[in-house]
Amino acid sequence: MSSERDGYPYTADRGRSFGAVADVYATTRPDYPAAAVRWVAGPDTADVLDLGAGTGKLTQALVTAGFTVTAVEPLPEMLDRLRRELPEVLGLAGSAEQIPLAAASVDAVYVGQAFHWFRPDEALAEIGRVLRPGGRLGLLWNMLDTRVAWVAALSAVLHENSVDYDPAGVRPFDSPLFADLEYRQHDHPGHPIDLPGLLDLVRSRSYIVTMPPDERSAVLDRVARLAGNHPDLRGRESFSVPYVTDAWRAVLTA
Repeated sequence: MSSERDGYPYTADRGRSFGAVADVYATTRPDYPAAAVRWVAGPDTADVLDLGAGTGKLTQALVTAGFTVTAVEPLPEMLDRLRRELPEVLGLAGSAEQIPLAAASVDAVYVGQAFHWFRPDEALAEIGRVLRPGGRLGLLWNMLDTRVAWVAALSAVLHENSVDYDPAGVRPFDSPLFADLEYRQHDHPGHPIDLPGLLDLVRSRSYIVTMPPDERSAVLDRVARLAGNHPDLRGRESFSVPYVTDAWRAVLTA
């Protein structure tokens, strides 16, 4: 798997790196706003697929919304964590390019923080295959809210030598299989975290996982100094990392 977004290579090694940090990912990554989940769904949405489900962050939001959820994830470490956390969900090994579901079996496909890892033409064909006529596709990304001063400083540290995919304002795909592509941004206040949790959050990012150890340690040291010195964080035992959730939805044309 290899793709390019904003000049940064999304390689197979980076994609597989999440397996090594599955537990850290599960405990530090944010969930997804209920409003974004509802915005994607159609009036008759009942059966949904969480594709590239990871440890189940979006899966949990879909369950809470009342849908019948199937989760598909290629990395065994991530899938094992999802199955432990959400035993009521059918969790299947598979990929966006080979979805282990029958044709026309779900009303909506959700993808949280993962579409940029897919081979888009193959993935969209498979998504179109498993959707029922008129089904919905929803793509969601939680992005650091850099309108907040200390979060902007954190982002600058994390992306000093790289960039991460920012979907806002950029069409995520062009495909004749889907129509009525729409975009909406949702505020997401995040959840309380402390300094060790913030460092774990940084460790859960693929480009940090795949850095040489000395470079990774240098980034983590800079993040720790930021948390200790920034006037918005200095002396605080816990704080929230705010996000914005960028959401796209489209309708299957067939």
